Parts: sequence; structure tokens; C-alpha cells
Amino acid sequence: MKIAVITGASSGMGREFVLRLAGEQAFDEMWVIARRKDRLEALQPLLPGTKIRPLALDLTLPESLEAYRALLEAEKPEVAVLVNASGFGKFGTFESMDLAQMLNMIDLNDRAYVAMTHLTLPYMREGGQIYQLDSLSAFQPVPYITVYGATKAFVLSFSRALNVELKSRGIRCMAVCPGWVKTEFFDRAVSDDTITYYNRFFTPEQVISRALRDMKKGKDVSVCGASIRAQVLLTKLLPHPLVMSIWCRQQKM
Repeated sequence: MKIAVITGASSGMGREFVLRLAGEQAFDEMWVIARRKDRLEALQPLLPGTKIRPLALDLTLPESLEAYRALLEAEKPEVAVLVNASGFGKFGTFESMDLAQMLNMIDLNDRAYVAMTHLTLPYMREGGQIYQLDSLSAFQPVPYITVYGATKAFVLSFSRALNVELKSRGIRCMAVCPGWVKTEFFDRAVSDDTITYYNRFFTPEQVISRALRDMKKGKDVSVCGASIRAQVLLTKLLPHPLVMSIWCRQQKM
């Protein structure tokens, strides 16, 4: 049984990955993972030609990861595509944020990616693809998005190193690093006016179209948009204290 596994599939980028992958490849099943089962079940009418298996799991909980491991062991599928798109962010000063919420962010944005990838890899074959949803904030320290940015820096390093390790197996791993994307992410991330400057928003469709093309080209990082690629280049050329100073001036801090 050939399947795709997509986390964070109930909304935003994860949901768009489900819709796009169903049109790009033929799967016997798509295992879609998130906490909101009703949202996952709503995907099936949109994809009548694809069998959707909704898995209502909270990937920050050990029992959810164990349930996923047990399902893989019982069914022994071939996982052709893994998309790690779970996660959330919070904007604001580090001191003002709730500690439990920050630790939960680290669990979902990083620990869940590591766990899902490690559990899934034994069921992947040559030609398998791993998409890790990342962020432009991975390339530089970002004040006032401090913890979220750090979690994404981890994902970038993890994904690029893993891509090298997996070359001998013919499996590709790519970090998808968009700029601002207008999704439900912002409903949770923005709670005050700390961050006020957003230079440009992309759509999930734009970001994922680019990611699918970049995976076919064998890239280990996908960056959507010329302006975002220019920002990435600047983070490599300019000292990070200067980059952070420019960011703070943009936010009028």
C-alpha cells in the first residue's frame, strides 16, 4: 500500500499539501494528521478519487506518537511522501510569553518533526520525499519571534543534514522556507501589535507549487519568491546584528 502522510493537515499549509499532492501523485491512501478530526474528515469530499484516512493525534503527546508507530507496524505501508507541517508561532517579547506555551511550541515545531521522521523512515523506499515546513526566520535570529525563529532554525539544519544522510537510500528531504503566508497561523501567532510590518504575503498555493518544483529539481531548501530569496542572500552576506537591527527598525522598535 502506497501512502502519503501529512501532519498539520487540518488547515493552512498542511491542508494545501494534501490537496496538491492528491493531484500530483496516485496514493492508495493519504494519512492526514491533526487534532481536529472534523477538519480532517472534511477533506474526503474534496478528494473523491483518493482515500483519506483521518488520524486525530496530538503530536506533542507520547501516546499519539505510539499510536502512529503501532499503525505503521500493523499496516506496513510504503510511505512515498512525508510532509511535516504541524506547528505554530507566537509573536511578542520573550519575557511576556507563557512558558508552557513556548515549550509546547518547541515540542510541536521540532520534537514532533524529529519523531515523525524517525518513525516513518523505515517505511520509505528509494524515491521517497520528505517535506519539512520551515520559515524564512530559519536563516537569521528574529527578535520578538525569538522562540519560533529558533525552532525553525533547528528544522533547517535538521533537514539539510538529513538530506545528505539519506542520499544513499535515494530519499530526498527538503526544508520549505516561505516568508509571510496568510493562513490561520496568524490567528494564533498575533496577540498584540509587537509585529506590525509585513512586506508581502504569499498564498499557500504559491509556496507549495514552488516546493513541488524544487523537490523535482533535487533541492534541499525551497524558497518562494524573488524578494524572499533576496532576503535569504542578505542574511548570508550581512552580519546578523545588522540584519536584526534592520528588522527592528522595520517594526518601529
